[in-house]
Amino acid sequence: MSHTNAFPLPSQSVAENGDRDRSLVLSVNGLVTDFDTASGTVHAVRDVSFELRKRQRLAIVGESGSGKSAMAMSLVGLVPQPGRVVSGSVKLNGTELVGLDDAGISRIRGKDIGLVFQDPMAALDPLKTIGSQFVETIRVHQDVSVKVARRMACELLAEVGVNDPQRRIADYPHQYSGGMRQRVLIAMAIANDPTVVIADEPTTALDVTTQAQVLDLLAKICDERGNALIMITHNLGIVEELCDSVNVMYAGRFVESTSTRSLFGSPAHPYSKALLDCVIDPAATKRGALPAIPGSPPDLSVDEPGCPFVARCPLGRDELRCATERPEARALASGAVVRCHFASDTPGDAA
Repeated sequence: MSHTNAFPLPSQSVAENGDRDRSLVLSVNGLVTDFDTASGTVHAVRDVSFELRKRQRLAIVGESGSGKSAMAMSLVGLVPQPGRVVSGSVKLNGTELVGLDDAGISRIRGKDIGLVFQDPMAALDPLKTIGSQFVETIRVHQDVSVKVARRMACELLAEVGVNDPQRRIADYPHQYSGGMRQRVLIAMAIANDPTVVIADEPTTALDVTTQAQVLDLLAKICDERGNALIMITHNLGIVEELCDSVNVMYAGRFVESTSTRSLFGSPAHPYSKALLDCVIDPAATKRGALPAIPGSPPDLSVDEPGCPFVARCPLGRDELRCATERPEARALASGAVVRCHFASDTPGDAA
């Protein structure tokens, strides 16, 4: 069963931004993405639905292999072979993206949806200067001269904190630090004034100080320009600091969708609680006890009938039901939308 949900910002943000446009910009319904491999079909994204509004900062969080990046790439037509979007709908400002040909989706990607990738060295061409790549990014979507595009690029580089952009624009990617390369990608992502920015693990390779600077920059840029942000991450610290709403993903499905405040205050799904319990406690680390979720994620090439978390779930309320009956998405009194038969019994649930 598909579900569509949108979540308000925490009350503080609502108070600050109450007079701002909060219109719907992205609607995803029943998105399914498979990868056909020699050993079988991997069901990477299973019936994903959500809504995104202007200025919203939505986190997609889960373990490695949960389907986060596959879902994000499905939105913009970048699913790598042998992957394919099987079914579902992705509408950006009312325009259907699923089924667009390469030319059609290319007009959207980089213009209406900006992308910030995990590895800037892989995203940037090492044989071209930052300036030539930046100018190309602008001119593909805007009818401006090279001179104008170059001036725009310098202004954007200055906006994201690159010093002396008129000189640095002639440098190659390897001449920038990791943090500065990520700033360049952010500048390129917003160059054509996109409606939505998708950031896929953008700070994984950065040190803690640089990570904080990049996250602060993303928040500032999106707030000032009115972009909606989708942050793909496994780092719950980033979620708490940057995002106002969260979709927790497990085995290709959203198992909990809620506000960030609710997730950290009263997680409704046992997997959400398990993720929060795995946030490293320095005191526990000194005792040699590193927190972890027991067991392993399920094989996504096998479509089991029950709950995919059943083998790792600490609740153990009704193993037969959980193993044979797949939980449908349902709303709790707290406002969270969860896929769990016993979410109301989960410790910390607000319902």
